[in-house]
Amino acid sequence: MRRVRSATVPLHRHSIPQILVDGVLVALSYWLAFWLRFDNGISPPYEELLRDTLPWVVGGSLVVFVVSRMYGKWWRYAGQRDLLVVVRSVVLVTLALVAAVAVLHPVTRPTTEGDVSVGLPSSVIALFMLIAIALMCGVRLLARMLHERPRGFRARADARTVLIVGAGDGGRLVLREILRNRDLGLNPVGFVDDDPTKRRIRVEGVPVLGNTQEEFPRVLDEVEPDEVIIAIPSAPGTLRGRVVGACRRRGIPIRTLPTVFELLQGGGSTYVRQVRDVQVEDVLGREPVRFEIDRVGRYLDGEVVLVTGAGGSIGAELCRQIARVAPRKLILLDHAEDNLFRIQRELEDDRHVHPSTLAAVLADCKEEERMREVFGEHHPTIVFHAAAYKHVGLMELNPVEAVRNNALATRVMARVGGDLGVRTFVLVSTDKAVTPATVMGASKALAEWAVEEAGARYPGTSFATVRFGNVLGSSGSVVPIFRAQIAKGGPVTITDPAMTRYFMTIPEAVQLVIRSGSLAKGGEVFVLEMGDPVSIMQLARDMIELSGLRPEEDIAIEVVGRRPGEKVHEDLFNPYERPQATPAEKIQIAEREPLAPEVVHAMFAEIGLLVLEGDAAGLARKVTELSALRSGSHVDAAAVSVDPRA
Repeated sequence: MRRVRSATVPLHRHSIPQILVDGVLVALSYWLAFWLRFDNGISPPYEELLRDTLPWVVGGSLVVFVVSRMYGKWWRYAGQRDLLVVVRSVVLVTLALVAAVAVLHPVTRPTTEGDVSVGLPSSVIALFMLIAIALMCGVRLLARMLHERPRGFRARADARTVLIVGAGDGGRLVLREILRNRDLGLNPVGFVDDDPTKRRIRVEGVPVLGNTQEEFPRVLDEVEPDEVIIAIPSAPGTLRGRVVGACRRRGIPIRTLPTVFELLQGGGSTYVRQVRDVQVEDVLGREPVRFEIDRVGRYLDGEVVLVTGAGGSIGAELCRQIARVAPRKLILLDHAEDNLFRIQRELEDDRHVHPSTLAAVLADCKEEERMREVFGEHHPTIVFHAAAYKHVGLMELNPVEAVRNNALATRVMARVGGDLGVRTFVLVSTDKAVTPATVMGASKALAEWAVEEAGARYPGTSFATVRFGNVLGSSGSVVPIFRAQIAKGGPVTITDPAMTRYFMTIPEAVQLVIRSGSLAKGGEVFVLEMGDPVSIMQLARDMIELSGLRPEEDIAIEVVGRRPGEKVHEDLFNPYERPQATPAEKIQIAEREPLAPEVVHAMFAEIGLLVLEGDAAGLARKVTELSALRSGSHVDAAAVSVDPRA
């Protein structure tokens, strides 16, 4: 059942005093409008008009204000939207007042030509509207100013001096909370901000001392803060990296506000209490992707959405974001009990998610009969297939299972979805499927072809693939490995000092996957723009420094040599693919010539037989043939490696 916003007017126990104050202000505004209009005193007919109309002007105004939902919050938290509601409501009251006086004629006066009604002068109408807006907005702003005013702030003797990066909205909120909460033990000594219009000004008494570029090292040396807080939730990685580098060289601890994604998912705690340590995701140097999930995910509203691999890193984030756009039902499917239980409990505890919209299904995508049962019971209209094995080294040791789970299971899901009338089917793929050189990459390339074949076979379903690079924090990422190695005291091991990889955060990748689903028309391979590739060596050094240690001194970095089939650089497009733009930012289409469905069908029949027989060597040869078939060139069987221990 979908959640419906309550139609009741929000009131709380503090609404009555607010209503009484507004009633007094409306009455005062109406009286002042007449008093200012008539310099020599209000003439008797208009004095009678004022006296007779004042009660229902006040009463009618309060009714309009309540219906306009003006009393749902404390005035101390009034913002721009609340003031706009006040303006709109007063204008509505003014128009109603004019109409009522014109229709009802509350006051008449006798003349030689008969009784003549007394109307409201236009100047009284204009004055009433302006005075009411000024008084009612003013009282709300006054309440907010009194609430936010530092009440004789004096830092504790043991307070830590803090330099705030960013004098915008985030920085101001941090400053206000520090000034209001002496128990935080912080003493703000200044801001740094790159906006030239803020240079040398004071923000609520705290000076802006410079920018984050050439002036930042000087500011750190002069102020010598005990701590630096980055108060820009949308700050790019280049700025964060620059600030972190300067602070680390001086041994100054640095923390940051959560990113926009974390703030949206976080609770109601204050900004300062949400400040966390800087993580590697913050300093990658790439511009963050910003989408409004309510807007880009609107096509999921009221749908039955199935997410496979729901307990994995990508699948779980898909579930979190999809749950926030109010699908009619969200089906969480995973074959790992612990992971499924974890994401189910997390979503059930989320105040934005109604438990009745969730269905947790413990099942394996490889089992076609079981999948048909699930589809038949829940009737999903949109499927995000995120279930996959991701660990390259582990898949080299288990090539048969890699192909079974990543390729054959995808074909099963696509076939079942097409047979049972799913409207949209989205496969989550990887850049390792491009010119695959490992079993994991080859299995994901096969998965892409399975979806392509299904698109030709089932025109009623929009099949699409979304391909992207490494995702920070996912189970297949190098970042958790580096963190564990640093925690143990090192060494941090890399396979090649020249190696680079594309990186993106999990929330960014998932938002782009959801956006791609709205673009799917049938058969597309969407490729996410990952920014510039990141040096793995530099990533290792950054992670060591973010842990407060020194590379090569506190933590050693060892080069252990590349694993079989491991590439130095990854690509997002195959040589036979042509990048094409889409209407969405950061999303491209890999345009390519389609393979004949019967060819793919025949090849999958052979692969299925090899998997059934457990023939790892034969499987490697067959996968190589598929690569050559797509590219139109001969590829040596060694191009796809299989670990000899398999």
